[in-house]
Amino acid sequence: MKHFFLTILLLLGFAAGAQNVTVKKPKKSQQAATQVAPMRLQKEAPKKKAASNAQSSAKNAVATRAVRASYSNGTLTVNGVNYEMVWVLGGTFQMGGTAEQGSDAYDNEMPVHSVTLSSYYIGKTEVTQALWKAVMGDNPSYFKGDNLPVEDVSWNDCQVFVRKLNSLTGQRFRLPTEAEWEYACRGGNNSRGYKYSGSNYIEDVAWYGDNSGSETHPVASKSPNELGLYDMSGNVWEWCSDWYGSYTSVSQTNPQGPYDGSNRVIRGGFWDNNAGVCRSSLRSSFNPTYRFYGLGLRLAL
Repeated sequence: MKHFFLTILLLLGFAAGAQNVTVKKPKKSQQAATQVAPMRLQKEAPKKKAASNAQSSAKNAVATRAVRASYSNGTLTVNGVNYEMVWVLGGTFQMGGTAEQGSDAYDNEMPVHSVTLSSYYIGKTEVTQALWKAVMGDNPSYFKGDNLPVEDVSWNDCQVFVRKLNSLTGQRFRLPTEAEWEYACRGGNNSRGYKYSGSNYIEDVAWYGDNSGSETHPVASKSPNELGLYDMSGNVWEWCSDWYGSYTSVSQTNPQGPYDGSNRVIRGGFWDNNAGVCRSSLRSSFNPTYRFYGLGLRLAL
């Protein structure tokens, strides 16, 4: 029953947790997010205007601009913008609503089950607007700032970004699996069993409903977790590669999630959620076409 209410609240664009929290309108001069359809929260689509010659020229310039990209020793560089990847040594952990999550754990975090992962890289931070712009030539984010996390991107948008990044670098960047995400969030083999990513005190590690001021914040401006990863609790939700599905008690090795589905997994909570939604094991999902100003990504490799 708790899972049912969590799903309804998240589809409404609300932060689901132990209490209901409404999504506050950001304090910006442009039009804020509004409910434009039942059970959905998104920004109103701007009215289309005929492109001027200057706009057309700008688009052509973006299309033909030179992009220089490289990846070496855990550092991705695109047109002078750096993005660090952190090595996560593989291991076995208990995934789901483990003891430290207490009564906050929802039905969809159960049953707790054993997962074994191979080693991989994951982004030290959420993908920034600077990196997205360097790769894609545009910035879809509602809140603007090079060192802010990119947001207002769908799962499908992220796939376009990753494909373009891989064509530039010759690497195989991707979104993390849900299991990789949770293992890294918990601190991998260095985990100290915290409720949130890096601490039992959410103020130390996360931008969330009580401290964000209703907006995103520069990445890596809170304390990191045991692996040196930032903002895995709060700031923006992060897309994972998996289709959303129920857990089983069966032990798994390098799980990829269900073969198909209707929604993709999101993790971590965002700047308007209550603390309970920013826990390490909290999980939810959105349709892969969905976008809003609390939804971003983190790379894996």
